[in-house]
Amino acid sequence: MQFSTSQTSLHSNEEAAKEITNFLNENHWESLIESSKLRNKLNPDVVQSVLQHSHVNDPKRLLGFFNWTSTQLGIPPNLHSFFYLAMMLCNSRLFGAASGVIDRMIATRRSSYQILESFLMCYRERNVSGGVVFEMLIDGYRKIGFLDDAAIVFFGVVKDGGSVPGLLCCNSILNDLLRANKLKLFWKVYDVMLEAKVTPDVYTHTSLINAHFRAGNVKAAQRVLFEMEEKGCCPSLVTYNVVIGGLCRVGAIDEAFELKESMIHKGLVPDCFTYSLMVDGFCKNKRLEDAKLLLKKMYDLKLNPNEVVYTTLINGFMKQGNLQEAFRLKNEMVTFGIKLNLFTYNALIGGICKAGEIEKAKGLMTEMLRFGINPDTQTYNSLIEGCYRENNMAKAYELLVDMKKRNLSPTAYTCNVIINGLCRCSDLEGACRVFEEMIACGLKPNNFVYTTLIQAHLRQNRFEEAINILKGMTGKGVLPDVFCYNSLISGLCKAKKMEDARSCLVEMTANGLKPNLYTYGAFIREYTKTGNMQAADRYFQEMLNCGIAPNDIIYTTLIDGHCKEGNVKEAFSTFRCMLGRGILPDLKTYSVLIHGLSRCGKIHEALEVFSELQDKGLVPDVVTYSSLISGFCKQGFIKEAFQLHEKMCESGITPNIVTYNALIDGLCKSGELERARELFDGIFAKGLTPTVVTYTTIIDGYCKSGNLTEAFQLVNEMPSRGVTPDNFVYCTLVDGCCRDGNMEKALSLFLEMVQKGLASTSSFNALLNGLCKSQKIFEANKLLEDVADKHITPNHVTYTILIDYHCKAGTMKDAEHLLVEMQKRDLKPNFRTYTSLLHGYAGIGKRSEMFALFDELVERGVEPDGVIYSMMVDAYLKEGNIDKATRFLESMIKFGWVADSTVMMDLVKQDQNDANSENASNSWKEAAAIGIADQV
Repeated sequence: MQFSTSQTSLHSNEEAAKEITNFLNENHWESLIESSKLRNKLNPDVVQSVLQHSHVNDPKRLLGFFNWTSTQLGIPPNLHSFFYLAMMLCNSRLFGAASGVIDRMIATRRSSYQILESFLMCYRERNVSGGVVFEMLIDGYRKIGFLDDAAIVFFGVVKDGGSVPGLLCCNSILNDLLRANKLKLFWKVYDVMLEAKVTPDVYTHTSLINAHFRAGNVKAAQRVLFEMEEKGCCPSLVTYNVVIGGLCRVGAIDEAFELKESMIHKGLVPDCFTYSLMVDGFCKNKRLEDAKLLLKKMYDLKLNPNEVVYTTLINGFMKQGNLQEAFRLKNEMVTFGIKLNLFTYNALIGGICKAGEIEKAKGLMTEMLRFGINPDTQTYNSLIEGCYRENNMAKAYELLVDMKKRNLSPTAYTCNVIINGLCRCSDLEGACRVFEEMIACGLKPNNFVYTTLIQAHLRQNRFEEAINILKGMTGKGVLPDVFCYNSLISGLCKAKKMEDARSCLVEMTANGLKPNLYTYGAFIREYTKTGNMQAADRYFQEMLNCGIAPNDIIYTTLIDGHCKEGNVKEAFSTFRCMLGRGILPDLKTYSVLIHGLSRCGKIHEALEVFSELQDKGLVPDVVTYSSLISGFCKQGFIKEAFQLHEKMCESGITPNIVTYNALIDGLCKSGELERARELFDGIFAKGLTPTVVTYTTIIDGYCKSGNLTEAFQLVNEMPSRGVTPDNFVYCTLVDGCCRDGNMEKALSLFLEMVQKGLASTSSFNALLNGLCKSQKIFEANKLLEDVADKHITPNHVTYTILIDYHCKAGTMKDAEHLLVEMQKRDLKPNFRTYTSLLHGYAGIGKRSEMFALFDELVERGVEPDGVIYSMMVDAYLKEGNIDKATRFLESMIKFGWVADSTVMMDLVKQDQNDANSENASNSWKEAAAIGIADQV
């Protein structure tokens, strides 16, 4: 319906308004209007005119007229009508009715900007104070949670130069904005409040303090407290409680305690809430004994602690695993007549379930039901999680059914608990079903659930599925976080799928996520483990370039890797780099370095690091001592090893089986079998049990000394000691039988290994070597032909053994054939392989083949040793090529190899024959002199 705005219509409306006003002064105004022609003239403009120019003395009658026109006639009021009526009602102090009118206006769903404009127009027209209506409008928006609209009205009226809001109104809107965590809007309102010259009071300052704490500005919050006192605005108990609570939340518990003491000096008495805040702060900071002292203090001050204080303490002790103290506090509550509530029982049940006492937790739930306290979702979550920890899937399912019977719908956390539990129980299919059901029910899985599923798939080597889970996250509205990517990268690295792991890293950075220490640590750890130190160092450098500071674990991993590769120089360099970055090595770092040095035969350097470790105030442990003892034994320093063992015992460190394994090995290698056996037999008296390594070591000693009878007796003894012989034990026996020439027994043992699934390449090589040494080449070749049937893969040692035999036998064609076959299998010959071939060619005088073979080994990156150099010098001398021989001799000296005296004398003799040669030089004489001098 359209309403005319023409002059005629306006005049008609004014006339109608005057007549209606006259009727409104009569008691029966409704019937008068109904019986007249005015009813048909009623419209929103007429109603507005009646209210605007009203000469009716009774505002309640005007309210009745307003309601009648709105409800009976269905005429929608103009916004101005609401304000004119509200102002009149306020002028008559009918504030409740006025507030109802404002609420109805807000309910029209007109925009806050339209309502504000209407208010300002009415305000200017009437030229009266509209402060009360203004505050009612703000409160109306506030009460229904429309805080942005409340702020729009607040800003609009103040900045228009209208009414100044009252302090109560300002505090109310500030408080609501704070509760809604709208801090940005909070500070805008506060600034406008100051512009309007509204002086903050204690409530305002308390809200400011709270806002600063919410934003993490602890210092600013404390400053407001001090400024209050300077301005003469005395903080209240509530103010102090807000500050104490804020300090406790950020862990500044001692500052909070000092503030509590200072408020007492200022005449304010802490209440039960003050102490409950402090108790909660101490519990969260794991200072439970201090929290208990506060509980005692409360009783001393006649402040009766409530269930909140006790529940906080119970929860704290449960999280610490102190079930006994938690239940003592529960009993104390009962003694003092303090009723346990749902939160108390949940804290108790949650703690007991984590401790694995499911039956006791069920008893507590029965107890709470007896007292009329119904369990909630959290109660069931704790019980279900506890059942999965105990792998009791059936009971977990029963609880889930019971939960649904109580009309408690599983939450996202419940599903998380179930999925995590099923993954722990290796029921990946069940976990995936719950995951799908979770999504179907409208519950959104979080990063934790996805990470759990990714890790479970990785544990079962389902790598493609794990990758697909991560890729599918974005489509389901969940952005993978760093932890998700790290879990996938770590799992892929452990499976040696380095390219896939690298792709994840690239994708991670492309998605704006920053890799961290754990991301790069996964790559460094795996490359170090596989001996690819070049790749490990590359990722380490990439990590540094990203500004990620390595920790002691990363450095220790790299040091260990370099030591295992025999690169002591690089290990030391990494260690010094670690110190240079201000990262203090711990005992593990020092032990790794000592172990690496000892293993590489650098026992003196290892001792220096050992001394440095002690100088730093670190106490060597059994691992450190065992590494050094092993190093001494490998170098044949048995006396020093036992001296260190004695020192170790004097220092209160008990040697373990690894220590004794090293000592037994050292004694066996030095030929002291009786002493080794004595030490072996004494292990049981020391409360230790020999391992398979212990047995293998002593058996190897007997085998190498030719005492196979004793070796087999020990093998027969092993099962009775609970130790099962492994492939290393059998390999040692095979080698021992081969050394003894008992090839029949060696072959029998090997076949027994094959039958038991213990056969390995090393045992196969030991047997092969024995057959070759026994000149049983036919049997050796037959063994190699049948190797595939025994599920054994030959390695470079296998072929080197056979090549060495043929080289010594002078059958070089067979040796060459084996070399070709070896290379076809992608097995790289090492310096031993080349040494055998060079010896073979030298034996039959094929020096040209020797020279070509030497060039090949250099090209393949094989580093020649002194034996190879000596052979090459000798070959060139026999060819009469003294220049080449001299150059080889110089290379030997450069790399620290010393030629034997025969080679040196041959070189001198050859030079005497060629003394008049124009190519003769003095360089070989100097080299020869050095070489001979070194042997004197």
